[in-house]
Amino acid sequence: MDRNLALEFVRVTEAAAIAAARWVGRGEKNKADGAAVDEMRKRFNQIYFSGTVVIGEGEKDEAPELYNGEHVGKAKTPLMDLAIDPLECTDSVAHGRYNALTVIAAGASGSLLHAPDTYMDKLATGPEAAKVIDLDDSITNNIKKTAKAIGKDVREITIMMLDRERNYSIMNEARSIGAKVRLISDGDVAAAVATCLPESGVDLLMGSGGSTEGVLSAVALKIFGGEILCRFKPKKETDIAKIKSMGIKNLKKIFSASDLAKGNQLTFTATGVIDGPFLQGVIFRKNRTITHSIVMRAQSKTIRYITTHHHLHQTNKYYETT
Repeated sequence: MDRNLALEFVRVTEAAAIAAARWVGRGEKNKADGAAVDEMRKRFNQIYFSGTVVIGEGEKDEAPELYNGEHVGKAKTPLMDLAIDPLECTDSVAHGRYNALTVIAAGASGSLLHAPDTYMDKLATGPEAAKVIDLDDSITNNIKKTAKAIGKDVREITIMMLDRERNYSIMNEARSIGAKVRLISDGDVAAAVATCLPESGVDLLMGSGGSTEGVLSAVALKIFGGEILCRFKPKKETDIAKIKSMGIKNLKKIFSASDLAKGNQLTFTATGVIDGPFLQGVIFRKNRTITHSIVMRAQSKTIRYITTHHHLHQTNKYYETT
């Protein structure tokens, strides 16, 4: 993938993050999401590429912007698949809580799993323990094996998971052997990526969450050298038919990061909206807006952290000085 195209995508996530951040704490999650979607779509259509949204805001009839199957970009090539979350953690933005991102994962056509919007059981960790985790193994054994691989005592292991009743049995077992659990209201993409960053203090992601987030996370973890293992956990009967219609016949299949995101023509781009486990949020100042982003390319294994100062002009919209 062209390195310049990867950097173009950060302009998209920056714009979406700024638009969403203006709604922090206002109790309007749909308006925050809508602002991010509108800005992301507009920015995509200024880039010379041909993108197909394979994981987006839903079906065409459910989401007027950036729906599954929508085409964006202003050229016929290069052809690319897009998995997007214009605003991960809409509730966090509405209520001014911790952790929100705007995210794009991109790859060559056919490289990203076309997953319906349902749940997946997930297990993710960073490079040191990537080869020892097993979704079919017990919670206890996965924690102990991870601790050994990282060189920590079990009591030093921190697990992050969504604060959902369906995950409480995992939380209770983890705590029973002395591990620490950090619950988050939303946003397991950031939690999964954080397992690859020693400074985050997060060693494992466990529990079930959205399939969209599973594919997005897989791109980042693959580039970092970590691992995510996922298995579909349909929310309702109609989800089973959708999964099978995408060519997935075995619902018990465990998908690795390389299954969810194939090849090395992959990029992962994210901008923080609110401070989270690996990116700082948008900062508004009198004459400028500051964003914090990450841009990753699988082909070169480069990971760039970008802090951008967007200077404001009289219409109160930003433009870049570079």
